[in-house]
This record gives sequence, C-alpha cells and structure tokens, in this order.
Amino acid sequence: MMGIAVLFSGGKDSVRTVHHCLKKGYDVKYLVTMISRREDSWMFHVPNIRLTELSSEAIDIPLISKETSGKKEEEVEDLKKVLKILDIDAVACGGIFSNYQKTRFEKVCKELKLKLLSPFWHADPEHFMRETIDLGFDVRIVGVYAEGFDKSWLGREIDKKTVEDLKELNEKYGVSLVGEGGEYETFVVDGLIFKKRIKIVDSEKIWDRKTQSGWLWIKKAVLIDK
Repeated sequence: MMGIAVLFSGGKDSVRTVHHCLKKGYDVKYLVTMISRREDSWMFHVPNIRLTELSSEAIDIPLISKETSGKKEEEVEDLKKVLKILDIDAVACGGIFSNYQKTRFEKVCKELKLKLLSPFWHADPEHFMRETIDLGFDVRIVGVYAEGFDKSWLGREIDKKTVEDLKELNEKYGVSLVGEGGEYETFVVDGLIFKKRIKIVDSEKIWDRKTQSGWLWIKKAVLIDK
C-alpha cells in the first residue's frame, strides 16, 4: 500500500485530496502544513492556517506542521526538508490550475524520489465545486482578495447558491470558481472523512476598506460529536 503525505491547508482542495486518497485505498500517513512567518505566501495557504491542528484531530490523521520563511523559493526548500524525513512513497496536493505550485512540488518530489499525486489537476471548476457540495463537505469562505467580493462573503458556506454567485463573479471579473488564483480561501468544518465536526465558536471579520479585501479570523473553534 502506498504511503502518502497530503499537503494540507484545511481548505476544500486539500480536504478533497485526503478524501480522494483514502477512497483509493492509499495509506494517508500524514497531513503536512507549512506555516508562513509572513502575512502572505507564494505557495501556501495563510488564513487560519494553525487550525489545521484541529482539522487533523477531526479527520484523525497525524499532522506535521512546520514554519516557513514565506519567501519565494525558500518555501520550496523548507518543504523539502520536511518531506525528506518522512517515511512515504508519494506526496498528494490539491492544485487544480496553479503551475507555479505544481512545478515546484514536482521538483521537490523528483529530488526526493517521491511520486506526486495531483488528483484534481485541470478538473472542471464548476463540476469540482458541485461535487464538493454533493459529497457533503461543509466549506466556509474565510478570505476574499479579488474585485467583486465584499465583506458579506466572509464566513459564507459554499452551497449551490454560492456557486451561482461565483459564476457571476467569474463572468464579470474573471474570478476563478475554485479560487485557484488566490481570489478566495476556504476552511472545511465537516465532511465524509471527519470523525468529529469543527464548530466555530468565535470569529471576527477583518476588512481592509482600501483594498476591499479581508479574512475571517476564527478566534475559537472546538470539536463536537457528529
């Protein structure tokens, strides 16, 4: 059985990747989270990233969490150092269209003689979103960074109405339906692979009027029985 480490942010793409690997019968040994020391990152998810500890407990797969400089290309070496010491055969990532990420993940895996799995690479965006809903994943939008979004999107559950609204933003502003260009970020609170549900107890919307962007700061979240 192939031993896998999934690059994990707690968002929809990485959670779907864990689900895919488990469904395929792979041994998902680790969730790997890279935490940027900067307020942004070239390669990794930032909003509420430390909540992956809770996600790991909810899904019941060990988490390997390491800090990264957040600086271009240095992030790649930081990731390599983490993967190098793990007893795995392959790395799985949830990328759909980001060549920037994928080429760097490929480089790391090639150097470490690991296989790279990208199960949703070039998936149809609308199909991916609707399938995520149909599979029962409870996904919340926790960051918006593109024209067309406003403060009301923060904390919003991704349901069929949300997908239709995203399609409108796509037609009007070119926003990616899956947020692959960093237009929005997500956090998954429940789904098929969750042994427990994540309940958001306290949160605050942080909004920058100048840039018309912001994020949902999840101050407190707990695990509850399903």
